[in-house]
Amino acid sequence: MNPTLTVFTPTFNRAYCLNKCYESLVRQTSQDFLWLIIDDGSTDNTRLLVEEWIREDKIKISYYYQDNQGMHGAHNTAYEKIETELNVCIDSDDFMSDDAVEKIVSFWTKHGSDLLAGIVALDATPTGEIIGTTLPTSLTAATLTELYGKYKIKGDKKLVYRTKLMKETPPYPLFVGEKYCPLSYKYILIDQKCPLLIMNEIVCYVDYQTDGSSMNMIHQYKKNPRGFSFFRKVAMKYAPTYKERVRETIHYISSNLLIRNFHYIAESPCKFTTFLFSPAGWLLYLYIINTERNTIGNVRKNT
Repeated sequence: MNPTLTVFTPTFNRAYCLNKCYESLVRQTSQDFLWLIIDDGSTDNTRLLVEEWIREDKIKISYYYQDNQGMHGAHNTAYEKIETELNVCIDSDDFMSDDAVEKIVSFWTKHGSDLLAGIVALDATPTGEIIGTTLPTSLTAATLTELYGKYKIKGDKKLVYRTKLMKETPPYPLFVGEKYCPLSYKYILIDQKCPLLIMNEIVCYVDYQTDGSSMNMIHQYKKNPRGFSFFRKVAMKYAPTYKERVRETIHYISSNLLIRNFHYIAESPCKFTTFLFSPAGWLLYLYIINTERNTIGNVRKNT
């Protein structure tokens, strides 16, 4: 019988910190989970480390190695392999609260249904401070778009999704020479189907690494313009407000200029807005190519 939850961890050369995640899973008060590790082409001792943990047989572990595809490629592989009802991504530099699995499974057993996408819960720093804001106590369920747009929550949140929905949503595209596409692509599409249950409980402790995608967003932006352009088209189409659509459009334009695609207006899902804000997109493009370190927009770790 399959467990209820798959905890999946994409990892690339993170053997030096992966033990924190492992140890937190060993401490879980419920064993109703499987740990799926997607090794995205690591060249360190990740495989040997995981094989040792498998021999210890303290928790159920499934390990899969693939050539490096980037975070989104590792997520694609995870969603192909997951067979449990629910899944949650815990990054290789993060770790779960000791009762996280118990909280997630019991909350879903009590409140979950096919009309819901999953659960949104809280992330915290390693010292226990909630990242950003708590979730609205007046709501039982909402989409991510509503939470960040209408209710103005801030900071990363932990997302637990129904696997069936993730499998039904198209995979992240892989572009030759690129290693990043914002994970929010799938979240936006799922937002159009059903909301997430709100659980104001800490289930994950986040330790941002200097080599992580969140800390190197300007580098990601420059190195992966096709991935960002693809994402911006989806974000433009489903933007909850015109202000958000304008923001996504400006970023869409700058990404296309990075790859010298001057047909971006014809290819845009919002052609008039794209035409209207082309000057702003060009200014952002010029700013990006002349800036070594910068924060692009309101970037979250799971974006």
